[in-house]
Amino acid sequence: MSCASCHVPDQAYTDGQDLSLSYPTTRNWRNTPTLLNVAYFKSLFHDGRASTLEEQALFPVMSSFEMNLNLDYLEEKIRIVPEYGAAFNNVFGGEVTKARIAMAIAAFERTLVSVNAPLDRYLQGDKAAISPGARRGFEIFTGKGKCADCHYGPHLSDDMFHALNVPENPEDRKDPRIAATRRFVAKVFRYEDYRNLEEDPGRYLVTRDMKDWKAFRTPTLREIAKTPPYMHNGTMKTLEEVLDFFDRGGGPGNKALTPLRLTAEEKLALKTFLEEALSGDDIPFRLPKIP
Repeated sequence: MSCASCHVPDQAYTDGQDLSLSYPTTRNWRNTPTLLNVAYFKSLFHDGRASTLEEQALFPVMSSFEMNLNLDYLEEKIRIVPEYGAAFNNVFGGEVTKARIAMAIAAFERTLVSVNAPLDRYLQGDKAAISPGARRGFEIFTGKGKCADCHYGPHLSDDMFHALNVPENPEDRKDPRIAATRRFVAKVFRYEDYRNLEEDPGRYLVTRDMKDWKAFRTPTLREIAKTPPYMHNGTMKTLEEVLDFFDRGGGPGNKALTPLRLTAEEKLALKTFLEEALSGDDIPFRLPKIP
């Protein structure tokens, strides 16, 4: 397993799975978020448990159900490659260490910036940058659809956490490996009743505040057309499903959303905006060549 096992460059740094790929014999329990524009988030992961890219980078590496790699062993794997050893000395002024590995990964992630989307050009004055249908969708996005209440700013996110009561992934009930992962994560976070946990508590495991039960970070909408399936657990395969979910006011019992009562025409216009206006220039990816 590598970072690119789940963050595939050709798939907008996601993997197209409802639940992330995982180390053989294990199962992940959450969806792979895109790495595009990740440098602009105030917190990382769906539950916000990391505040810097350097802190984030090593979580998946050592996670038993992700890359499952001992960090001391990782140091030796990289040190054994002469070119890597020379590069670390050249860039960081010292040998390979866990902290410097995290710094190197984070430095790369900060280059993954989505720019020059049609919406960017439209807001800069090019009124022909988006189609009439997308312009109508933008009006709904910022108006009746209330999307801009949470999706705003350069990366179209409020950097907040909201409990929308998204349905649990059906695979969660079918695959005991997912239950094992859920219990393991809750145990690591010292949730006392972890063996009886039947759903994803979201940010609650981080904060222990009941307002964060099943709350997850507002994702960026940039490149959204390229990053299905959607939501923290990939339960929604299409944008139509996402729009229907928000239109009916989110999941049962949630206090964050109210029904929108969008017409079919308004949903279509909103979908057109999301698909056409938020994807930026392709970011070239080249594997490094070792001399």
